[in-house]
Amino acid sequence: MALLVLLAMSGLHPYDRTTWILEVLPVLVALPLLALTHRRFPLTTLLYVCIFLHAIVLMVGGAYTYARVPLGFQMAEWFDLQRNPYDKIGHFFQGFVPALAAREILIRGKHVRSRRMLGFLVLCIVLAISAAYELIEWAAALSLGQGADEFLGTQGDPWDTQSDMFMALVGAAMALGLFSRGQDRQIAQLHRT
Repeated sequence: MALLVLLAMSGLHPYDRTTWILEVLPVLVALPLLALTHRRFPLTTLLYVCIFLHAIVLMVGGAYTYARVPLGFQMAEWFDLQRNPYDKIGHFFQGFVPALAAREILIRGKHVRSRRMLGFLVLCIVLAISAAYELIEWAAALSLGQGADEFLGTQGDPWDTQSDMFMALVGAAMALGLFSRGQDRQIAQLHRT
């Protein structure tokens, strides 16, 4: 319920309506999916919390556009950056959360037995999601023309696509390194109930 309220608030007066729709579209897709699968395939609490946090990042980015998020300006000042880095937070979460989701699905479905292969496949899935998202940004740029500037948020960085994908990879690696054991414990608890 809290997420729906935050979603509505983010859409009240966004900086750019088209950008808002494009940025919150993953939330609009995920919420019904999570509601439909909650009883049949409940996720770990860890994953639900991470999905919630990722949704907030997307909604804030959609409301302001990533290049205009106030927290990003503050971070740019703190770290003496040339651009608003909020976009990189979004891409970090774009790797972090899908890594945990892919890992959970692969483990619970017993699709992969080797832990090393599991880690490798999770990173591959995250990079595939990140690349697909960059292709969506490219398609938006082609179809919207100048109107895509708010959605793309490259802020003049010619390497934005590559650094976005790198941030997703960093997010995925951190998720695997920091939360795999905790997620394993929560998955074991789901199997016991």
